Amino acid sequence: MDIAAERIERLHELARAAAADRNDDRARYYVRLAQRVAERNRLTLPREFRRFTCDRCDAYLRPGVNARVRLQNGHVVITCDCGAHARYPYED
Repeated sequence: MDIAAERIERLHELARAAAADRNDDRARYYVRLAQRVAERNRLTLPREFRRFTCDRCDAYLRPGVNARVRLQNGHVVITCDCGAHARYPYED
């Protein structure tokens, strides 16, 4: 694993910890920093990281706290507090 991937993983852990402490601005900073590291090194963010961040406001999503999760017609629908929706398929 190269340095950039390790840094992205560490930023993911920091964003999760900051969101757990209700420090949303700090978590958003870590998410944006991880996205910049990935862009500069032409890496894709890990799936778990992409699924727990809002594409519109870059918030780290915590189901039940700042995100609503619903199952709908074979999809998981995640709605952020900013109103953005993300849909991911799942199989029964």
